[in-house]
Amino acid sequence: MAKVVAFNCSPRKDGNTAILLKAALAELAAAGHETELLQLAGRPLRGCTACMACARNKDRKCAQPDDGLNGYVEKMAAADGIMIGSPTYFADMTSDAKALIDRAGYVGLQNGGLYRRKVGAAVVAVRRGGAVHVFDSINHFFTINQMVIPGASYWNFGVGRNIGEVSGDEEGMRTMKVLGENMAWLLTKLSA
Repeated sequence: MAKVVAFNCSPRKDGNTAILLKAALAELAAAGHETELLQLAGRPLRGCTACMACARNKDRKCAQPDDGLNGYVEKMAAADGIMIGSPTYFADMTSDAKALIDRAGYVGLQNGGLYRRKVGAAVVAVRRGGAVHVFDSINHFFTINQMVIPGASYWNFGVGRNIGEVSGDEEGMRTMKVLGENMAWLLTKLSA
């Protein structure tokens, strides 16, 4: 079966974003796929400095002092599916999600398309508004890397502010279940 790695780019470990990711991952695990959740809380990532060393070196690594990013690139390259989750901050993703996307994305593109034809899914926690922009921005990472994006019963959002509130968003939790089911189905079909 396939391997899926999920990144919780929230500064809150085990908060609403993690709850949503875990709900989708549970469906993937139930279908027999291997899953892993990586939580970036407490391990902030620096943004890309446009040094272009990854393009020159072509060693599948970011040349910045390693803040965990190179391990994340290795996990993305080894996985069949990648989920990126972020809460909504001022109608956008967190700075850690942006740093992950910018740096891992550039390393992947400069090293022969490390994520090409993998399955990608964006997951967004939101208090009220701005989730569509976060969802679109994460999906831009997937599309520029030639990844395949499964759909769900709604956009992949869950509504909640305080830790755990997203669990009460019935439609959001159902969307995560359907997302996990569809991602599992797609991964199974792609590996056949």
